[in-house]
Amino acid sequence: MTKVGLVMRKIQFTEAQGPRIFAERLQALSAELGVEVVFISPQRHVSGYDWIPGYEHEKGDLVNYDIVLEQIESHKIEHVIYTVSGFTYLKMFLKNSVLFPHSFPDPALTGYEMMKPFYQMVDKAIVQTEFLKREMSRNFGVEDISVIPIGFNEELANKYYDPSLVVDNRILWIGRDEENRRPDLVIDYARNNPDKEVFMVFGGERYRSTMKKYNIPSNVKLQFALTQDEVFKLMNSAKVYWSSSKFDTFAMPLTESLAMGKIVVKPEHPCYDHISANHSFSGNEKNWFELVNMAAALPLKTSTGNRDYAFDAFSSTVMKEGYRKFFSEWLKD
Repeated sequence: MTKVGLVMRKIQFTEAQGPRIFAERLQALSAELGVEVVFISPQRHVSGYDWIPGYEHEKGDLVNYDIVLEQIESHKIEHVIYTVSGFTYLKMFLKNSVLFPHSFPDPALTGYEMMKPFYQMVDKAIVQTEFLKREMSRNFGVEDISVIPIGFNEELANKYYDPSLVVDNRILWIGRDEENRRPDLVIDYARNNPDKEVFMVFGGERYRSTMKKYNIPSNVKLQFALTQDEVFKLMNSAKVYWSSSKFDTFAMPLTESLAMGKIVVKPEHPCYDHISANHSFSGNEKNWFELVNMAAALPLKTSTGNRDYAFDAFSSTVMKEGYRKFFSEWLKD
């Protein structure tokens, strides 16, 4: 079986959402395609939180090439997917290295200036959306780009889908306690709408302590590090899924919420243009509260249009076919 290395940060392998789910899904579907995905991570001095003095962040990748290269060599790997732009230099050692970005140099994201020099060296990439393909081409001249969605788990989307269990006043938000994700807005919404039950789901246990800095209203229910089964079960019960992030590279919960037939409220930033279905509404912090209330008041439990669109565009079946085509070309070299 051909081996492919997947290089991610240590902390990305420890959380219960986003990068970790992508990694496990890629590993599982690749095995079905006859490709063994090997997880590789530098074991450096990293913090469980963002931007703490004395701990390494993006620039720290540069001092960990020896650790990563040793792991790659020990597994006799010749093809690598790396998810952090700081590892762009891998192409100096492995001609078959490709970036699947977990972040992007956008002004909405902390540290975007630090990322820019690395992106100028990228020559091959896999991205989640057509928007990211256009931006990488326009801003950094990258032309060899494959668009492959991170497919949602179809089995769970079918297992837990039950419109009779939808709670009409339940709003679901999934994210991190980071400024880019705007959890403060969600808390403010809940405070101003006491008739709504607002669930806020965080991917890691580390956010249990950081959320203590907020004055949490009684109608906000905090959840941490849920399993995929727990996420889909909770998502089924919500009427509205709301994303308030400034920018997103993955937007996995949005595609999952469409698959579960949720009424979706999302940012108007073009990085979310692929979340375009019958009952997906774009807005900003000036009108989000009204949009969420409007969505909750719609006279339907779920949107079959949203669900059908998601299964056609973002299912694990679509993801598997995308990687089948990608591997058939890339692994020839």
